[in-house]
Amino acid sequence: MNQQQFPSQLLENAINAFSTLPGIGRKTALRMVLHLLRQKETDVEQFAESIAQARKQIKYCKVCHNISDNDICDICNNPKRDQTTICVVETIKDVISIENTAQYKGLYHVLGGIISPMDGVGPNDLEIESLIQRVASGKIKEVIFALSTTTEGDTTNFYLFRKLSPYNIKITTIARGVAIGDELEYTDEITLGRSIINRITFNI
Repeated sequence: MNQQQFPSQLLENAINAFSTLPGIGRKTALRMVLHLLRQKETDVEQFAESIAQARKQIKYCKVCHNISDNDICDICNNPKRDQTTICVVETIKDVISIENTAQYKGLYHVLGGIISPMDGVGPNDLEIESLIQRVASGKIKEVIFALSTTTEGDTTNFYLFRKLSPYNIKITTIARGVAIGDELEYTDEITLGRSIINRITFNI
């Protein structure tokens, strides 16, 4: 669509803004903008304010790098969680997916991605050093690798295994109930929950 097809430059600006979101094309962006224009002005202002507030105030946990309203997230701060087990995941979305299974009661560590030389992502670009520091504290007994079962995920698993092997801990990985090549975000909760429960010892 070109600019001449829109009766308002403000409408065009709003469409351009929405179309920058992942998976949102210009047609979908147009529907979203027109929907908002039909809403009460106060509702739209509240919608915009909630997004702005989230961007300004949401923090990253200083321990596990999950999103949080505070410096330390509720999971890390929960004394009822197993403080000796860390589940290593790629993104915050994976934490949400595993939490939705209600099958895991330990802590997390969000790497912020996986090693992918093709995309220019190396170990130094990820939260790996802070994971090693957590394990080196001596309080951790088990680290679970719960990365996507892709080539990049496996590469990251191998790298982490080498880094953590010197420490006297149990290193496991989620069971292959998750199909090869799958990302955790798209795995159903029952399969993902069983993969956590039936995790296996990680070996090279």
